[in-house]
Amino acid sequence: MLYWLTGLSDGGDFFNLFRYITFRAGGAFLTALVFGFVFGKPLINVLRKKQGKGQPIRDDGPEGHFVKAGTPTMGGLLIVGALLTSTLIWARWDNPFVWLVLFVTLSFGLIGFADDYAKVSKQNTAGVPGKVRLLLGILIAIIAALWASAYHPEALQNQLAMPVFKDTLINLGYFYVPFSICVVVGTANAVNLTDGLDGLAIMPVMIAATTLGIIAYAVGRVDFTEYLDVHYVPGTGEILIFTAALFGGGLGFLWYNAPPAAVFMGDTGSLALGGALGAIALVIKHELVLAIVGGLFVVEALSVIIQVLYYKRTGKRVFLMAPIHHHYEKKGWAEPTIVIRFWIISLILAMIGLATLKVR
Repeated sequence: MLYWLTGLSDGGDFFNLFRYITFRAGGAFLTALVFGFVFGKPLINVLRKKQGKGQPIRDDGPEGHFVKAGTPTMGGLLIVGALLTSTLIWARWDNPFVWLVLFVTLSFGLIGFADDYAKVSKQNTAGVPGKVRLLLGILIAIIAALWASAYHPEALQNQLAMPVFKDTLINLGYFYVPFSICVVVGTANAVNLTDGLDGLAIMPVMIAATTLGIIAYAVGRVDFTEYLDVHYVPGTGEILIFTAALFGGGLGFLWYNAPPAAVFMGDTGSLALGGALGAIALVIKHELVLAIVGGLFVVEALSVIIQVLYYKRTGKRVFLMAPIHHHYEKKGWAEPTIVIRFWIISLILAMIGLATLKVR
């Protein structure tokens, strides 16, 4: 919205700053951060008052989690609120990719909100039926895939770009939409599975989003794409503003979600943020890089899949408990130890992901 102020500029004054994506990204970060600090405590008070007993704790979960009973959930409203407000203030409204990512984020956020509301109101962990959540997620992903493809350069439409190798494109054809469904829905659910310890999911999401935001800025500039030898996707630079807002809003939320958490993000936050990462990857044509920078989420999801399949076939478990962060809890690792080590792993993976921007 503030980009419109450039109309008041003569090219060398303060208003000219609003032309620069980096300046507006900084503004988006600060706006989202202040939003989180200002509205965090009031929101937590409202959630605590409305929810009473807070988020239901699974009976078959780690024993140490029962002390968290009564902690309110739906804290993702704080992140999504900061993200939406900041992006609308600082991003260009004529950019279709910004609206695409916002659409996916809010849509998955609504699914998560309905799930959280069902759990809290009924005081059980069932929530919205899994098939309903899956079908709605698939529908959102289909819209996102077609939307992204419509605004991609013709040479990149329905194509899968390979990391590092610029000239390698795989034409997915009719399989582009099913592939996009796997990216968006898979990432949303993987982040949801990761959100099991205080502060565990939000920092890896922030790290992955920042990495994708940097790549988005790079692939949206002709000079950068020529230097880095990656595909040029015009208009993606504005995604940096969204990811900067996500980082700021995430920090504001983490202030209250740090152990011991005063609020959980719930499915409202985890599904919204996971969907956002998947949508960004589609937009910037770096879906496979997402699997690297979001490798922690991949491992968390795979641990559940492996556990379920192996148990159905043999009646035995590979892990003491899935997702894998619960496995380490069962092994006696302290919760902060697991969280911080997983953050470190996420940061390492982000560096690897950035390294895929091959310089000639």
